[in-house]
Amino acid sequence: MIPGDGAPSQVELIRSAEVFSLESGVVTSAAADLLILDGRIAAMGPDLPAPPGATVTDARGMLAMPGLINAHFHSPGNLMRGAVPGLPLEVFMLYEVPPLAAAADQKRLAYLRTLLGAIEMVKTGVTAVMDDAFHVPIATPEGVDAICEAYRDIGMRARVAIDQPNVVEYAKYPFLADLLPDAIKRRMDAAPRQSDEELLELYAHLIGTWDGAADGRIGAALSCSAPQRVTRPYLHALASLSERRKLPFNMHILETKLQRVLGEDKYGRSLVRYAADEGALGRHGVVIHGIWIDDADMRLIADSGATIAHNPVCNLRLGSGIAPFRAWRDAGCAVCIGTDEIIADDRANLWDAIKAVGMVHTLSDPDWRTWPTAAEALDVTLSGGARALGWSDIGALRVGAKADVVLVDLRTTAFTPLNDLGRQLVYAESGSSVRDVMVDGRWIVRDGRIATVDEAAILAEIRDASRAFSGQRAAADAAARELEPYYREMVLKAHARDVGLRRRLD
Repeated sequence: MIPGDGAPSQVELIRSAEVFSLESGVVTSAAADLLILDGRIAAMGPDLPAPPGATVTDARGMLAMPGLINAHFHSPGNLMRGAVPGLPLEVFMLYEVPPLAAAADQKRLAYLRTLLGAIEMVKTGVTAVMDDAFHVPIATPEGVDAICEAYRDIGMRARVAIDQPNVVEYAKYPFLADLLPDAIKRRMDAAPRQSDEELLELYAHLIGTWDGAADGRIGAALSCSAPQRVTRPYLHALASLSERRKLPFNMHILETKLQRVLGEDKYGRSLVRYAADEGALGRHGVVIHGIWIDDADMRLIADSGATIAHNPVCNLRLGSGIAPFRAWRDAGCAVCIGTDEIIADDRANLWDAIKAVGMVHTLSDPDWRTWPTAAEALDVTLSGGARALGWSDIGALRVGAKADVVLVDLRTTAFTPLNDLGRQLVYAESGSSVRDVMVDGRWIVRDGRIATVDEAAILAEIRDASRAFSGQRAAADAAARELEPYYREMVLKAHARDVGLRRRLD
């Protein structure tokens, strides 16, 4: 039976594992058993008695650690791995057009592409994800359902949002309205956009159908994409809904220097201040990227209780800049880690992002005492991810917590010899040592193989479907190439301005 469809509760005993612990900035492990009842950790300790009917897993030589939490992801890009070269965000987004199937196949395609990323995540130990899903050309109930069904069927824990801008393209950027020819602006004016009311109806469907589904593994989240990409009434409505329903509210804010310039020119203030002034920056907020924020922005974020979603590999891939990680932390900002979309990372492997956290910030300050420690990188991944998703009972192995458990083989080259567990998890592990993955007390990966869906059949179906995509991609790329010169001029004009911050090496 598919986890979450009424399958009977299981009793699981994980025997003789090295159980991961992260306390006061120190990573340790100790030999213990884990007893799992009704999807939660019921007991931890050595030599626990096996209840009648328990399934016993011998975990000698394995590290039992909490499931990883990918706190920022866009599943609609899952079919575009390697499709786009390194480009700045504003130009990259011109090419960020997922392949579409015929109308009758769109739901199936959305289901398959979601599973593709989910398979990669769970096999490398990610048990929970925040999917800030965008929809092309418009969001539909069927598209929302397909994404949620995929996470339900594979057995993951997922928060799903509807990331759908609803203002005209050239209003999202500085300078662009003056740079574009009138004919192109007229085409942009005519492009499909959904009204505030239509998008709020879709959220009513997402929340009513999926929030709390699959025994609570599937939950709703909210997204405005970015504050400047939606109407003010819609931004207000989402902020109110987030506070009322206590749902995570995703906002891409100050990912690039151009967005800093936009805030100055359009709003006379930073986009963080704009979001705060509009009532959108609250305790359930997830500020995505936050690279080009200043000290005043950090204080606003810290005081609001919002979390910053750090995506270091994507930031490098798109040349957005090196985020002020230590300044965030010193200001009291909560931080979580994400891979962002597969187009901007080319993998959905959170270990890459964790390692990047430990490495890229060494360039920010010659004083190595400010550099992130391995324990800190793991802490923001686990406890920071749990905070961002609004699920306090994941991200740690403790009695009463959800049984989201990953068994990592300590006999691989990554841990031989085992000198420092925390550092080797951050710098040596790639996900290849993950052997077994449990979510909500049920095994979804066993000995490296997916136990809930037919991986080989899914990948074969995607390969077959992809033969129809080449013509669509060529047409989308041609449209992007027409616009690219105007966007290039816009980006370079923004970079020429002194905004008082340095986040790049140029």
